[in-house]
Amino acid sequence: MKSALAYLALGLAACVALAQPTTFPNARSAPDNERLAVDTVASGLVHPWGMAFLPDGRMLVTERPGRMRIVSQRGEVSQALAGLPAVVASGQGGLLDVAIDPDFAQNRLVYWSYAEAGPGGSGTAVARGVLVDEGVRGGGFNDVRVIYRQQPKTSGSLHFGSRIVFGRDRNLWITQGDKYSAMQSAQDLSTTLGKIVRITRKGGIPLDNPFVNRSGVQSEARPEIWSYGHRNIQGAALHPQTGQLWTAEHGAQGGDEINNPQAGKNYGWPIITYGTDYGGAKIGTGTSAPGMEQPVHYWDPSMAPSGAAFVTGEPFAAWRGDLLVGALRGQHVARLTIRDGKVVAEQRYFTDLRERIRDVRMGPDGLIYLLTDSPEGKVLRVRWK
Repeated sequence: MKSALAYLALGLAACVALAQPTTFPNARSAPDNERLAVDTVASGLVHPWGMAFLPDGRMLVTERPGRMRIVSQRGEVSQALAGLPAVVASGQGGLLDVAIDPDFAQNRLVYWSYAEAGPGGSGTAVARGVLVDEGVRGGGFNDVRVIYRQQPKTSGSLHFGSRIVFGRDRNLWITQGDKYSAMQSAQDLSTTLGKIVRITRKGGIPLDNPFVNRSGVQSEARPEIWSYGHRNIQGAALHPQTGQLWTAEHGAQGGDEINNPQAGKNYGWPIITYGTDYGGAKIGTGTSAPGMEQPVHYWDPSMAPSGAAFVTGEPFAAWRGDLLVGALRGQHVARLTIRDGKVVAEQRYFTDLRERIRDVRMGPDGLIYLLTDSPEGKVLRVRWK
């Protein structure tokens, strides 16, 4: 590997972070779980992965095999939208997240992440296109352009990430995985494996990115990188008060993490982790190291976190500001209470559904929407009884 300990070369602080992450291994189903009703909005979706709300309340929903559909609040599911590029629908790869442009009402732009084939194997990519909406007939996308490609493409069909989050400045963060077989590359700043990247809506590089070369001296670090040392980020959301990015990241056997990724910082994978390898072997050097960040919160044993959303809106006013995280292996939604940037409590919901929760979103009606990951996946709506 070209730069296995890149944090040393970059001269980051040589002191172990003093902040201690939280974990609540004995978290149980919440007392108010029985007061919640779960309605099925739509079903029969094949491994739905991401959803985004259109201004009229309908949802764009991706299916991992490579289809995107429009789902109405009445449960009407459109035909597959045309115009998407080919995806690698293998393993954890396929059509992944979807997000609408902050100015969608004017430009009708939609962005999506997916696994793309190319020299060397496959990697995460992001494309955008102009939505042509034909109701239940589907429609499609015009002027489709790929605005980002993970570098390099590698073999393997695991750990693509990927979520898309728009910042308040209208630039977008893209979360990615390390592709599993190339996990050491998460520390190599000449690649975008195991990184969060930040780009403009057209795919350019924001000038305030942490590794943008301002000195005229050639740097090894790729300028699109925002933060590094990540394993496989499948949940991401913007904090409604601070505008900061928060992420949910898969560990190995234990060590799932919640992070608040900061510009230019190293989150340690695979040198530090709270998990072990699947056979029980030790990974890296331990749980802390100089110049590497501690998670805000971690899970051990793993719950396999996926989509995440901060609670907003009047129907769930008592939960406002809490972070909801879907669990695949754990088959629940974790509600994390956050105070001053720290997780102070965790409660678990919907264990009785016995469903892998792939995505969590707040709807424009203030209610909570879930996607279940299965060959007969559903869109679920959560409300108070």
